[in-house]
Amino acid sequence: MAANSKEEPKPDGAAFDDFFDSIGKKAEQLTIDERNGKKDPATNGTASLDTALKDEEDEANEPKVVDEIESLCMNCHENGITRLLLTRIPFFREIIIMSFFCPHCNFKNSEIQSAGEIQQKGAKYELRLTETADFARQVVKSDTCVVKFIELNIEVPAGRGQLTNVEGLLSMILEDLELQQPERKVQTPEVWAKIEEIVAKGRKMIAGESFPFRVDLDDPAGNSWIEPDQKDGVGKWSKVEYARTTEQNEALGLGAGDEEEPTAGTAGQPTATNFEDDDIVPNEVYSFPATCPGCTKSCVTHMKMVEIPHFKQVVIMSTVCDHCGYRSNEVKTGGEVPEKGKKITLKVEGPTDLARDILKSESCALECPELNLSVNPGTLGGRFTTVEGLLTQVRDDLHQQIFDVGDETGTGGDSLPSEAKQTWKSFFDGLDGAIKGEEKFTVVLKDPLASSYVQNLCLPDNDPQIEMEEYERTAEEEEDLGLSDMKTEGYVDEVGIEKKRLEDEKEEKETWESNG
Repeated sequence: MAANSKEEPKPDGAAFDDFFDSIGKKAEQLTIDERNGKKDPATNGTASLDTALKDEEDEANEPKVVDEIESLCMNCHENGITRLLLTRIPFFREIIIMSFFCPHCNFKNSEIQSAGEIQQKGAKYELRLTETADFARQVVKSDTCVVKFIELNIEVPAGRGQLTNVEGLLSMILEDLELQQPERKVQTPEVWAKIEEIVAKGRKMIAGESFPFRVDLDDPAGNSWIEPDQKDGVGKWSKVEYARTTEQNEALGLGAGDEEEPTAGTAGQPTATNFEDDDIVPNEVYSFPATCPGCTKSCVTHMKMVEIPHFKQVVIMSTVCDHCGYRSNEVKTGGEVPEKGKKITLKVEGPTDLARDILKSESCALECPELNLSVNPGTLGGRFTTVEGLLTQVRDDLHQQIFDVGDETGTGGDSLPSEAKQTWKSFFDGLDGAIKGEEKFTVVLKDPLASSYVQNLCLPDNDPQIEMEEYERTAEEEEDLGLSDMKTEGYVDEVGIEKKRLEDEKEEKETWESNG
């Protein structure tokens, strides 16, 4: 009895991928199964009872592209049909598409749910719409995502998950706003007027009369997404991952972490408790307790200060969680905020240039015009590596988002248009050639905080392949960095002054009462 009660393994790895094939692969497999299951012409359409029963059993055991489940209709409380489709979206990940229909009252409902786990970090997407084609960008909105149309000054709180595009998302928001407008016009005319103003402005956006404007998706679970395009330049499409707050973790049901004492580091290694009053020694590894942003349990963060010759000191931070496997490697730069930003242009002409050290700070934008590559600030975080290592990381991150898992041929999913497949294949071929040293290209680093660096191979002389120039930061960059609101001279601590005044009054009152 015990020998036969073997537990079935959980679907993971390649087995898990079989459940979430793209729609094209599922349809292709269904066609193959139907072709193999056709009746043999030699039997003239007749078959024995055993053969018929076997065919019926095989048909029942065959996996269906769309699963159907009888479920209760919440509108009329009769039984309806829920259809489930497990699929994978190119550029994104696995999802479950659900559609319900009740034949009794004709009630319909459709939504999506993420089939993957909650991501280790939250994700924030922003798309700047500049042309009508941008309305067709595919959008995945999970049930934990907050949507904002910034210029419209409207925010949609977390709710039902949706698979749509930008135009559909904006249209549904406007349709919801228009509901009960006749009643509002009579009961609350001031509210009706404000909503009418928003709806009119939104209709102009859909008509293409209000470009440019921005849409923002903020999902603490990291399971929402806006479709990118290879032609997107810096400032067009951006994705920024962030560590969730304790409140966001609790809202997602992750709890506030465990109760065990955090590990402070290995024996004999400096920790946060024994270098608080001392200066940090370069090239010495320090450890201090932290909280994993993925599972909220205790982990250890290692820190090392490195002196980059002819540049500045930077801090390399590494976090590894033994509970969930979360890994993070980032580079932080310090020092004062310079008066101007810096733009560095490197001409890569061979393997020697690919081996140059490069520091891309978190605030730096990366461009390679010859490779049609652009990376927005904050997308990769801070990285201290080589030119080859940086390009390799960009290639790997993009490839696993665009093509199916294990798709090394670059065929792509069925919902990826053939023109887009060819465009992306040409892009990756050019990127591979650049990584192998077969292509000459230019790397442009634009950093408003002047905290990025490219190794100079001709020190102390200038490197002829590196061009550096300073530039005035734009008002938008100042706003994004928080510099426009920063006040360093002539500021007054109003809270401290008021607190000091109250303390003085209390002390004076106590003195007066003690003296009678």
